[in-house]
Amino acid sequence: MTTTERTEFDADAAGAILRKACEAADVDPDGIEMLRFGDHAVFRIDGGRIISRVGRSPDRLPSVQREVAVAEWLAAEGYPAARLVTEAEQPVVVQGHPVTFWEGLANGENYASTGEMGDLLRRLHKLDSPPFPLPPLQPFDRVAQRLKRAAIPDTTRAFLRSMADDLEAEYGRIRFALPTGHLHGDFNVGNVLRDTAGHPKVIDLDGFVTGPREWDLMQTAMYYDSFGWHTEAEYADFVDGYGFDVRGWSGYTVLRSVRELLMVTWLSQNAGTDPRAADEIEKRVESLRSGGSRRGWAPF
Repeated sequence: MTTTERTEFDADAAGAILRKACEAADVDPDGIEMLRFGDHAVFRIDGGRIISRVGRSPDRLPSVQREVAVAEWLAAEGYPAARLVTEAEQPVVVQGHPVTFWEGLANGENYASTGEMGDLLRRLHKLDSPPFPLPPLQPFDRVAQRLKRAAIPDTTRAFLRSMADDLEAEYGRIRFALPTGHLHGDFNVGNVLRDTAGHPKVIDLDGFVTGPREWDLMQTAMYYDSFGWHTEAEYADFVDGYGFDVRGWSGYTVLRSVRELLMVTWLSQNAGTDPRAADEIEKRVESLRSGGSRRGWAPF
C-alpha cells in the first residue's frame, strides 16, 4: 500500500508513518517504542515481539527492497539472520517512506560474542552469491548528500568535504588482499543479536553490496584499536572466528579513515534535532583535525 503525502521526517513523523504502515500490514501497533534514529527510525512493537524500520526518505526504497530480497535469500539458505514477519507484501510504503516488520530478538540488547561474530561473518562470506544482483560498494555515495542536509557549522562541513575528497582519491589506490564478494556492509557488534533461544543472528540487512571483504572486517577492528569498545581478547576471538586480521593489511589505515568519516557524516543527520549528537560531531571532528585519540568517541 502506498500513499504520497509528504512530511518532515522526525521522530513524531516516523511514529505516525509506522502507525499507518501497521494498519496496512495488519500489525497491532501496541506499545510502540523508538529504539534509534538514523538512516532508519527503528521501533519496538508489542514489547519487542516485532521490530519495525521506517526509512528516513523515499530514496531509501531501493535499498529496503534489496533488504527484503536479502532476508528471503538468507532464510532460504538457513543462515541465521533477521526474519521478516506479517503476510503483507514488504516493504509497506507510506508517504514515500519504506517500512518493514521483523521478528524481535530477545530484548534487543543481548549481543553475540566476538568469536560468534567472526564465525558468522566467515560463514556469510562463504555462501554462494545471491540469485539477484547486488550493487557495488560505493563508500562515498551518501557523503555529499548527508553533508548538504546536515545542520552543522559551515567550517565543519567544509572540513569533512575536503577530507572526503582526499580519502576518495586514496581509496582508489588501495590494493585489497581478500576476494571480492557479497558484503553485509555494516557488520559490527550492534548488528549481531541473540534471539529468544540465545542463538546469534545478523540484523540490518539493507546495506548488502558487493566489494572487498576487508570492508566487513573494519568496524570490529576499529572498535578494538581505535575506540577501545572491544578488549584485546575479544578482538582475538573475532580474528580466530573469521581467520584474518585486517589490521595487518597494508590498506587498513586508509580504510579506517574512510570508516571514521562515514561515522561522522552518518551522525550529522541528527545534528539539528539532537544536541548530544551535535556535540559529539564537533568532538569527533576536532580529533580528526588534530590527529588525536578516538578513545573519547561515544557510541551512537
